[in-house]
Amino acid sequence: MTFLVLDGLQKIYGTHQVVQRFDLSVERGEFISFLGSSGCGKTTTLRMVAGFETPTVGTIRVDGRDVTQLAPNQRKVGMVFQSYALFPNMTVAQNVAFGLKVAGKSPAEIKTRVGEMLELIKLPKLADRYPYQMSGGQQQRVALARAIATKPQILLLDEPLSALDAKIRVSLRDDIRTLQRELGITTIYVTHDQEEALSMSDRIVVMSEGRMEQVGTPFEIYNRPATRFVASFVGHLNLLKATVVAPSEGRITVNGQAIRTAAALNGVPVGAPLTLALRPEAIRIGASETGNRLDGTISDVAFLGAIVRIRVQVGDNRLSLDTFNNPGSPPPARGEAVHLGFSPEDLHSVSDA
Repeated sequence: MTFLVLDGLQKIYGTHQVVQRFDLSVERGEFISFLGSSGCGKTTTLRMVAGFETPTVGTIRVDGRDVTQLAPNQRKVGMVFQSYALFPNMTVAQNVAFGLKVAGKSPAEIKTRVGEMLELIKLPKLADRYPYQMSGGQQQRVALARAIATKPQILLLDEPLSALDAKIRVSLRDDIRTLQRELGITTIYVTHDQEEALSMSDRIVVMSEGRMEQVGTPFEIYNRPATRFVASFVGHLNLLKATVVAPSEGRITVNGQAIRTAAALNGVPVGAPLTLALRPEAIRIGASETGNRLDGTISDVAFLGAIVRIRVQVGDNRLSLDTFNNPGSPPPARGEAVHLGFSPEDLHSVSDA
């Protein structure tokens, strides 16, 4: 059931269009991530949902109710910021209780709810501590508890983990996703970290320069990028420059070497240039009889621990492929000639749009 609808949202500052036409329907309880680099409009879109910014054009509906012109405190939205934004002169319990006090809840109700929230974030023994006495991860847990204490209809998170170190980020993102599933709360999560978006989301909205480039599940975004930007931004990807030979048969050439795609290239004329996406993990050294084959030369080998990334020059195309580290079998050497094999199903045409 559609719960949150963003219909034709645009945000313009002077002559600069920060957010271009943004259309999105979110199901109740769904976890959506806005993924993109700095300045792409993802936080501005989030702030329009929160009520901190008013759309220049478009409407926002929550559970069928138009909230476009409502103030933030009238939208039943919880917000978690990148910088924690805890009150330094308040204890953990007082920070979590703040929204409840503003809402006019009774002292008994506040005490009970604060206790529930501290148990939920696994910090029940830190109720009397102040923010400066806690780690960054603990502070962000408190900020999360404060945001959900008032039982909001929608939870908004604006890059909440970017100030934390890598190990804590992984742990806390798992906790956030588990908590979101337990509560069944509709959530929008803003991030520039593709790993966060891929691991946490039901669906991802990839954004660039104020535009929605693609909306889809993590599987769709990673394996079937719709545009060149998505292909290059999400994960490591090879972009092959090819020439179309027989569109209806999916036959193409890469630097004069014949390969094919699994699907027909309908609407693409013979001789047209084509950009194809191919993930490093889809390539193997050694050609198969039924798959595609490209001949090239090893140009570089990078040892990354469990993974060995090998770069192969195929004419003016440089491909990367990933293999698992095998202590009993060293990787090929630079300058060595190799055959690369991959399935036609792993090739995907990408557009510049």
